[in-house]
Amino acid sequence: MDKTSVLAITKNGVKIGENLKKIFPDWNIFAPSKFSNERKDIIWYHEPTSEKIVELFKNSNALICLFSLGAVIRLIAPHLKDKKTDPAVIVIDDKTNFVISVLSGHIGGANELTQEIADKLQALPVVTTAADVNKTIAVDLVGREFNWKIDDDSTVTKISAHMVNEEPIGVFQDAGNKNWFKELPKNVSIYKNLDDLKKSNSKAYLIISDRVVDKELYKESVIYRPPSLVIGIGLHWDTTKETIKEGIENCLEKFKLSPKSIAKLVSIKKPQDVQGLIDLGKEMRIPVEYVNREDLAEISAPNPSDTVKAFEGTASVSEAAAMKVSGGELIVEKQKFPPNLTIAIARIVN
Repeated sequence: MDKTSVLAITKNGVKIGENLKKIFPDWNIFAPSKFSNERKDIIWYHEPTSEKIVELFKNSNALICLFSLGAVIRLIAPHLKDKKTDPAVIVIDDKTNFVISVLSGHIGGANELTQEIADKLQALPVVTTAADVNKTIAVDLVGREFNWKIDDDSTVTKISAHMVNEEPIGVFQDAGNKNWFKELPKNVSIYKNLDDLKKSNSKAYLIISDRVVDKELYKESVIYRPPSLVIGIGLHWDTTKETIKEGIENCLEKFKLSPKSIAKLVSIKKPQDVQGLIDLGKEMRIPVEYVNREDLAEISAPNPSDTVKAFEGTASVSEAAAMKVSGGELIVEKQKFPPNLTIAIARIVN
C-alpha cells in the first residue's frame, strides 16, 4: 500500500518496526528520538507523539501503530472524517500477539493489510467488520479489483445491513467481469433480468450494469458501474471539445447508458491528434486511444461510408474503432452529428 507509516513509541515497538522494515522495505518507520540507535532506516522525531500521529494520519494511506488500541483511539478520534478519506489504521501490540484492524477496514484496505501483516509476523489478525466475520459479501467492495464504481453510495450501509443479516438479496448483472465472487452466500440469488429481480422477494438488490436503472430501484439497491463502454468517435481536426461532449451525452441519454461506465474514448490515428478530443479526455478523466487506419479498415462495421473512406482511408471510424478496441459488441451504431462528428458505442465482453 502506498504511503504506509509505522509509529513506534516503545523500545519493543522500535524492534517490531525494524522487523516490519525488513519485510516491507518501502514503509516508513517513525520513533521518538529518545530511543535513537542511529539506524538510518528509522525516522527519529523530536515533537510530541500526539502531534506526530496527527501528521501521519493526515499524510498516510495506512498508519500502523505499535502501541495500545485505547491510546491510538484517543489520539486520532478528533481527526476522523469519513471512511472514504480516512486512512487505514492498524494496531499491533507490544508483543506482536495481535494485529488489529481499527479503521477503514474495507475501503481503506485495513482488513486485507491486517491479514497480510499477521501472516508475516505469525500473529493473530483481529477483524471485526460484519461482512468479514460472517464471510459474506462486502457490499462496498464488490468489483473493486475490476475498477467498478458505485453509482450512489448513500444506500451502501442499508444494503450491507440486509446482507449481514442474511435477508434475501437479488443480483442482476449485464456488464462487467462475472468472476466478482467465488461462491454466493445462501441468501443471495441471481436474476436474468430486472423484471424478475423486481418481482422477487428480495429485500435489497445488487445491480451491475452500464445501463440507466429505473429510479424506483435506486432506494433498495447498490448499483455498480463497470468500465464497460468504449466510445468510438469520428471527427475532424477542428471538432471542439464541447461538440464531442455534447454528442456523447446525447448518445448516452438516448440509449440509456451510464457515463460512469465509459472505459475509453477511441478514434482514428491522425497526423496530429485532435485537441478537442485531448481536452475532453482530460476533463472527463477518461483515457483516449487511437487506432491506425489500416487496422480500422479490417473491421466489418455495419454502416460503412464511401465519403469517410475517401477522407480517412477506411470506410468506418467510430464504429470500427469502438469494435476494435472493445473486442466486444456494438450496442450503439453510428450516430451522426453534422457536420463533423459521429459517435458509436461498443461494450467490452469479459
